[in-house]
Amino acid sequence: MGQHSRIGVVSRRGAAALIALLVAGGAAAQEPIRIGAFLSVTGPASFLGDPELKTLELYVERLNAAGGVLGRKLQLVAYDDAGDAEKARTFAKRLLEQDKVDAIVGGSTTGTTMAAVPLAEAAGVPFVSLAGAVVIVEPVKKWVFKTPHTDRMACEKVFVDMKARGTTKAALISGSGGFDKSMRAECLKVASQRGIEIVADETYGAADTDMTPQLTKIRASGAQAVLNAGFGQGPAIVTRNHKQVGLTQPLYQSHGVASKEYIKLSGPAAEGVRLPAAALLVADLLAVEDAQKPVVTGYRDAYESRYKSEISTFGGHAYDGLMLVVDAIKRAGSTDKAKVRDALEATKRYVGTGGVVNMSATDHMGLDLSAFRMLEVRNGSWALVN
Repeated sequence: MGQHSRIGVVSRRGAAALIALLVAGGAAAQEPIRIGAFLSVTGPASFLGDPELKTLELYVERLNAAGGVLGRKLQLVAYDDAGDAEKARTFAKRLLEQDKVDAIVGGSTTGTTMAAVPLAEAAGVPFVSLAGAVVIVEPVKKWVFKTPHTDRMACEKVFVDMKARGTTKAALISGSGGFDKSMRAECLKVASQRGIEIVADETYGAADTDMTPQLTKIRASGAQAVLNAGFGQGPAIVTRNHKQVGLTQPLYQSHGVASKEYIKLSGPAAEGVRLPAAALLVADLLAVEDAQKPVVTGYRDAYESRYKSEISTFGGHAYDGLMLVVDAIKRAGSTDKAKVRDALEATKRYVGTGGVVNMSATDHMGLDLSAFRMLEVRNGSWALVN
């Protein structure tokens, strides 16, 4: 498909599963505000990248229909990295050097994000990641921000819940991906601070389809609860195997599986599993006075009406990333990259799908533990624990 006009759509697709979408460009009098994205739309992390791309497309269109930003249209330039870090680096370089984007909202996974971080830092372009690991923002990087809760926060939220249930000994099981390794490391760091002793620490490979050997070891470890640090297909296999080996200890998952897809893949074995997640998954269960309720219900209704499919917290991360950039551009009064960066860092009381964001020079995420809700699978759906 060729470029029909600056207000049209440009699509470039190739053997590398490249997607480039230029949505609703600027009016003739002014250049558009270019928002770049590299996302894992296909491949093993497509459950992240697909709703993220759909969300960015939807809200760029909605913002443009409402008049754009600072009187200028937004233009989305998005590429599919298929979860490959090297492709992500290549596309990030293209966004920065060829597409001349004003900001980047993307990086579905920790691996693809970290491949692009040095490029964004060197180019001096605001970059809001949609991935989970704490390494993205710690140590703080001048131009890099993120929207999802960190893996460390997930560990802490889970351990607080375990302790409230009388658990003092827990087992870890984790995958081999970047997020999995990071969360495992963070859980090992903070467990003792929350009064939890890790009595087993098992791992599995990305291609593994049976985790019963690891879970059998955990069953003999004396653990009173099990935490799976991971995302993708692995956690669903762990959930099914947890039941198959006869483990009755509570099973916890990470926010990396915070979507109905996890419940579908896990089947009845998911019943009773707990995980920390954003309020978006339980929008209707929130109190009327909850500040997030109008935001999460509004996003859910818009997304599900447009795409006829259920929302996930991952699309919510993209919504927050885009809206944070738009809010910063408005407060900066321009697309001057340094001013937008400063405005992002100065974000206060932004109410998003992930929580209430208060950033600072030492915190480029801006969320605390209160942004996490503890959920439990009940009758094949999410229930709010606290």
